[in-house]
Amino acid sequence: MDQAPGSPQEPQGAQELPGCYRHPERQTGIRCVRCERPICPDCMVSASVGFQCPDCVRGGSGTGHAPGANQPRTMAGGTVVADRRLLTKILIGICLAAFVVQQTAGDAFTFRFEMLGHAFVPGESEPQGVAEGQWYRLLTSMFLHGSVMHIVFNMLSLWWIGGPLEAALGRARYLSLYVVSGLAGSALTYLLADPAQQSLGASGAIFGLFGATAILMRRLNYDLRPLIVLLVINLIFTFTPSFNIAWQAHIGGLAGGLVVGYAMVHAPRERRALVQYGACAVVLVAVLVMVVVRTGQLT
Repeated sequence: MDQAPGSPQEPQGAQELPGCYRHPERQTGIRCVRCERPICPDCMVSASVGFQCPDCVRGGSGTGHAPGANQPRTMAGGTVVADRRLLTKILIGICLAAFVVQQTAGDAFTFRFEMLGHAFVPGESEPQGVAEGQWYRLLTSMFLHGSVMHIVFNMLSLWWIGGPLEAALGRARYLSLYVVSGLAGSALTYLLADPAQQSLGASGAIFGLFGATAILMRRLNYDLRPLIVLLVINLIFTFTPSFNIAWQAHIGGLAGGLVVGYAMVHAPRERRALVQYGACAVVLVAVLVMVVVRTGQLT
């Protein structure tokens, strides 16, 4: 992109990209289409052509639009907020609080809320599980963990992957992606795993965030190799028998994240919300179908 008249020229042969005008430590090749200042993904506000910086969006276009029309938006159409990791912090807090309750209340609490298809558990005279109408397990199992290492690894992954994605999508879209991906992982586990297999953890939802991050990075022409390497390493662990991981949750979450992530990033501006939340609805319908089919098999 040519520089605006009067703007400083970069030295010939410069190898490094400029830093974002709000976050100088973040290199970026994207510039605001109005003022041409460099902007990082956290500062990009989707415009009809290209991206604008938050300052230009707040300044308005001088066309007499309503104030809401000039409200800063993320590239997915979400509202730009001050704390762009708030939901990620809340999700981590919920998982940590649930883990404390697990350690305090003992196995009875975990048995009650973990992912379970159809089986007897200690202390219960009747079989338990989703097949018995306990559909809440599809959701509650996403916030439980089996060990300190399990929750530490998942929460670090959620912080590293979830924070930037929340900033890029906006809170409502990010939360929808997280929940839908997690439910897709739980549903595939219910459909394919042994009904007596106990499963828990945020990994399904986190794999959904991995998938959406790949879509976002591709959209921004970022180098996907580091993410692919990280994903491959996680998949190797997933399919290593000695780790005893419910691979169905990871694959289901990843598939859900790819579908919803693609809709979030590539939805046309004029039908953005319809396409984005419509994709969430499609995945939820698939979740419902898997649950109904498996319940019919087990009852």
